[in-house]
Amino acid sequence: MTISAVERDTGIGKETLRVWERRYGFPAPSRDAHGERLYPAAQVERLRQIKRLMDLGFRPGRLVGASDEELAALSAPATTVAASAGAASGGPLAAALERILASIRTHDAAALRQALAQAMMRQGLHGFVRETVAALNVAVGEAWMRGEIEVFEEHLYTEQMQAVLRQAIASLPRPQPGRPRVLLTTVPEEQHVLGLLMAEALLTLEGAACTSLGTQTPLLDIRRAAEAQRADIVALSFSAAFPGRQIGPLAAQLRALLPAPVALWIGGSGAERLPPSAGVRALPRLDDAVAALAEWRDGHPARD
Repeated sequence: MTISAVERDTGIGKETLRVWERRYGFPAPSRDAHGERLYPAAQVERLRQIKRLMDLGFRPGRLVGASDEELAALSAPATTVAASAGAASGGPLAAALERILASIRTHDAAALRQALAQAMMRQGLHGFVRETVAALNVAVGEAWMRGEIEVFEEHLYTEQMQAVLRQAIASLPRPQPGRPRVLLTTVPEEQHVLGLLMAEALLTLEGAACTSLGTQTPLLDIRRAAEAQRADIVALSFSAAFPGRQIGPLAAQLRALLPAPVALWIGGSGAERLPPSAGVRALPRLDDAVAALAEWRDGHPARD
């Protein structure tokens, strides 16, 4: 694969791949007649495994130079924990998860969408987001690590889940006059969207007026959008895979760009690595966002 194809396939940025090559000696691509990097299938597969472990919170420096046996050992504890949690939960949730995973394995997009929609109708959007979606994200990731599903099957799951959540959010009644106004997005190179949609669903259910820009919005465009939408809050989502050392500087840059009255929230598992910063609030869990919303309202009484 070319470096662009590897970036699309694994979610690891081109510059990151080049830095790893210089620093760790992996990946070790060959070169074509024009000097462009070419990555063999075995290296791409290893990069996928590394990316999955990064999504679980492991640091790249520990993973890139590890042997295949060490990567397998790192994967095993998380897999065991997830399997034990699934077995312990039992009941309707476990059965729904198994039906959904079966639809992923058979590549049946229609059945997968129907199973997700049925689970949401049974639980309601609030319960679906907090229980089923959160559990499924873990279960799908761990199934990939055990070699039970392929990358394209994981992508199938992500696309169908996005469609179900977006349809559900669109059907929610919009609050009038709708405060606070929350602008949601991610920064460039942060491609994970499910966390953003989960937060949008819960905040909308709590009566916030949410506008999502999707993923990978440049900082200056976030500021312009916040001004155009008259946002009270800008909420960014960072996954565990995003380089932790970049989160603090990016948050500080955006804080400086935004008007002082606009709150800046940093959510997602990457928020756990956010250093304390004035005017920036870290919300690593969905419940933290709901609590922050209540606190914002306490400090901003409704205007006539």
